Amino acid sequence: MNFNDLPLLSMLKDRLGYLNERQSVIAQNVANSDTPGYTPNDLKPFTVAEPGQGPAPVLAPAPVTPTLTNGIHLPGKPAKSAGPYKPQKTPDSETRLDGNQVVLEEQMMKMNDSRMNYNAAINFYEQSLAMIQTAIRIPGK
Repeated sequence: MNFNDLPLLSMLKDRLGYLNERQSVIAQNVANSDTPGYTPNDLKPFTVAEPGQGPAPVLAPAPVTPTLTNGIHLPGKPAKSAGPYKPQKTPDSETRLDGNQVVLEEQMMKMNDSRMNYNAAINFYEQSLAMIQTAIRIPGK
């Protein structure tokens, strides 16, 4: 039996993937906090797939190649999201004179929220696996 086929564990795995991708987007926002005209990105809130839609598609690993993250850097192919989640522009509460809209305090709050949700999902995943192991354990051993 494959434990990843269980709906609860599959959902937790998807949630962890979402939180990992969100952490990457927030880190990119922080890295561009001094880039003129930069608008921060974030992911749409995580939603659970409706029953009957089937599992999330399995993504094949992409080959490692240089990625163009800024037009003034070395040439490469344009950056794209690694997962099924698409970042969207989400301006913060302030805009500086150079047009940059990243507020580091707000990004740190988002990062902390993402980290706490990730830790909670990991703990729930571990407890679910422990419960399954208890259920399949041979009595008396």
